[in-house]
Amino acid sequence: MAAPRRNGGFTLLELLVALAIASLVITAAYGVFFSLNRAQQVAGVDMEQRRALRSALDLLRRELTSLLYRAGDKQLRLLVEDRDFFGKPASNLSFATIAPPADGPVSDQLLLRYLVVEAGEQLKLTRAARDYFLEEEMERVAAYPVLEKLEGFLVECYDGSKWLKNWDTSLTPALPKAIRVTVTLRDRERVVSHRITAVPRITGP
Repeated sequence: MAAPRRNGGFTLLELLVALAIASLVITAAYGVFFSLNRAQQVAGVDMEQRRALRSALDLLRRELTSLLYRAGDKQLRLLVEDRDFFGKPASNLSFATIAPPADGPVSDQLLLRYLVVEAGEQLKLTRAARDYFLEEEMERVAAYPVLEKLEGFLVECYDGSKWLKNWDTSLTPALPKAIRVTVTLRDRERVVSHRITAVPRITGP
């Protein structure tokens, strides 16, 4: 007598083994997907931070190179104040500069203020600007963030023999020979410093 033939289905044990293998494969695939997605997001944030840094340093160099000073004019002055937040350098920087005029009835002379402020547990660098011929107080001019995740913003002025962290043309009626700006940012687990040096070329009469 012939043995009975087996039906074409799967046993419960075979289905459980197949489900277990499928679950492992899907879990691994999702892990790889989310890892790649996270890496892409981090790379995008890093690229944006580097772009913002390059833009900010380039703008600062151009503005400081075109720094505008005139003895006796309380607005056309350079003011650098040394301060810190919890041991992190956070210089105040105020000055006037010549810049290409924007659209509308404005001049090519700007008053600028760079200020480090607290943003939660982090620091950020802000910039405020107004036309020289407007009468609005700089303290009331809205500032916008230039750099975030800041670890330090240090401005130093060279008097010909040494670098100083404070400078006020109201007290010392002359511009420094050079101005050095050091920006320190957190790059993932590292803290990296970037530096520019500008030589003022415009003093006015």
